[in-house]
Amino acid sequence: MNKFRHYLEAIVDVEDADWNYFSSRLIKREFPKKSIFLNMGDVENYISFIEHGGVRLFIPKEDEEKDITFGFCLQNEFISAYDSFLTQEPSLYQLETLMDTTLWSISYADLQEVYKNTKIGNTMGRFASERLFLIKSKREQSLLNDTAEQRYINLFEERPEIIKQIPLKYIASYIGVTPQALSRIRRRIS
Repeated sequence: MNKFRHYLEAIVDVEDADWNYFSSRLIKREFPKKSIFLNMGDVENYISFIEHGGVRLFIPKEDEEKDITFGFCLQNEFISAYDSFLTQEPSLYQLETLMDTTLWSISYADLQEVYKNTKIGNTMGRFASERLFLIKSKREQSLLNDTAEQRYINLFEERPEIIKQIPLKYIASYIGVTPQALSRIRRRIS
């Protein structure tokens, strides 16, 4: 939980009273590798900070090889099926751990209380939502404007930890190519 506080303090001054109120509502959740912790059709009730591990966001298909991976979040990032969290409607995708993962999570109801009762609540909520929005927006722009090779290069330059930690089949799906096409892209680049 200390990592989470240090992360927040890099964004905003956190008074002890606010931290104590906020942290008393956090739930530590631990999942082994390959755990689906939000199924498609379930309502997302948490926004979480990844203390350790990594998560992929994906749309499942009958043939697992055709699952569509459209996002990754790693250590020191927020994770949520955020559209479902905000609307409290069923999620259209799933969240799965890519390695053993530890999350510090706050429920929708508890977050509303933090917003009302602390000085940092709204700033923290705004920051988390802005980060999630920017990642989503950047990905959409890249899909519209860049070639698959450029998307891979951008991923390599902007988030090299993903290239090191995420299986290539998920990276291929993320940039919109088959694993074989990704292998050809990697050979051309190297």
